[in-house]
Amino acid sequence: MRLDVLNHGYRPGTKLLFALIRLLTGRPLPDAAKVTFYRPDFYGARAKEFTHQAMRGPSAWSVADRELMAAYVSKVNESAFCVAAHSATARRASQDAPRVAAALADVDSAPIEEPLRATLRMLGTLTREGTVSSADMRAVLAAGATPDQVRDALAVCAAFTVTNRLADAFGFEMLTPEGFDAGAGYLLKRGYR
Repeated sequence: MRLDVLNHGYRPGTKLLFALIRLLTGRPLPDAAKVTFYRPDFYGARAKEFTHQAMRGPSAWSVADRELMAAYVSKVNESAFCVAAHSATARRASQDAPRVAAALADVDSAPIEEPLRATLRMLGTLTREGTVSSADMRAVLAAGATPDQVRDALAVCAAFTVTNRLADAFGFEMLTPEGFDAGAGYLLKRGYR
């Protein structure tokens, strides 16, 4: 069920900004961006900063890897909007659409590096079950991920678990493939701020 607040819950200046964006881009602002403008003092500003740091801050993980993590967490959470958005961004960032598709289809047989494979498995467990064991963490470290990479992956998982819940609660409208590709270009150019 789509919550109407995404259509009408904004101040006049924000509505004007949305209209300007639509005029300049030829596309409406996606709901994922709109939600950050609703009550920015409560959610928007903090969420944008946290997500930007998780996705674009310093990390041994590439931007493409972190976007793949966001898409994978979204897949486990069954958040169609976020899977489409971050799959598109991972494809553009990696320039390897088959790799992204393979990782989302079956992480165990995908042509990805072992630290990323083990990390995705751990993120899947955490997302599905809400917890991971010390054995899960040892497996990630044994596969070659560093403690800093584990921390960074957990930040991606936290950011997108929240975003997935919002996408589903607010009923984010799906975009066209061209709309998701345009959004991916924006995210790769400007990040999450």
